[in-house]
Amino acid sequence: MIEILGKTTIDFVAWRRIAFAVSTVICLLGIVAIVQIGRGTANLGIDFAGGTSVQLKFSKPVDLGRIRELLAESGLKDSEPQQFAGGDRIMVRLKRAEGGQAGMAQQVQDILSKGLSDNPFVVEGTNEVGPALGKDLQKSALWAIAISMLGIIAYIAWRFEFKFGVAAAIATLHDVLAVLGLFYILNGEITLLIVTALLTLAGYSLTDTVVVFDRIRENLRGRRKESLGEVINTSINEVLSRTIVTSLTVLLVLLALFALGGEVLHDFSLALIAGVCIGTYSSWFVASPIVYEWRTWERTKLKAPVKVKAKG
Repeated sequence: MIEILGKTTIDFVAWRRIAFAVSTVICLLGIVAIVQIGRGTANLGIDFAGGTSVQLKFSKPVDLGRIRELLAESGLKDSEPQQFAGGDRIMVRLKRAEGGQAGMAQQVQDILSKGLSDNPFVVEGTNEVGPALGKDLQKSALWAIAISMLGIIAYIAWRFEFKFGVAAAIATLHDVLAVLGLFYILNGEITLLIVTALLTLAGYSLTDTVVVFDRIRENLRGRRKESLGEVINTSINEVLSRTIVTSLTVLLVLLALFALGGEVLHDFSLALIAGVCIGTYSSWFVASPIVYEWRTWERTKLKAPVKVKAKG
């Protein structure tokens, strides 16, 4: 691996308390976002809040930008038009309106038939997602994240030890909460695509953490005379260049996707960009320091004198 930084001696453990304070604020923000999502007051997509989708087939390819413009001019700014391969098929997704869904599909058809009168279309299908289904999807998304956390703990505990598994799960959950909190602040739309991004992020964050943990385990065996803090700092510094090169490589792809991927992939790529940055930070300043604090607490507890009650 290219060593872009050379040999470094950064004291990551010394920054753990500041990092814990920052991460606590980030996690609280993510918890607020989850509560607001559960209450339905966040910016939820039609997958969670309910809505209507209508699929149209035009006689010739259409300009997606023009369709967005026509819908926005007619008061449907929150609509989500998507274009399929070939350019002649369009799906328009609309959130559930305050007054219900009646006539929304027809409204879309009227707007496009008037604005694109020279390009007739046929309706291939309409679909409605009710609020009850949206609630079920919310629960399923939360279950998917929870099961992934349990899987992380089990895998790391089997490969390393239990405390490493818990630390990795906390760091991964921290990353998920951070991205959710960011989207809530930016009023970004929470959709199933964002849930997909969160699960992808969990896998990326875990991989990065495992690399650091693997080096810590090796150094714990070979550097028995050094303190735990020194071993952890040395381990992180040894894989620092690898982590940065990997993260930059992934970020280059995601930035290209963000800039050129179109409206549909905009939020998805933004979530992954934020997640990669936060995941890199958490493997240095969250996962490893948790292992340090846990092991230090165990050693302190073992060295504590045992109190013997006086007889009589």
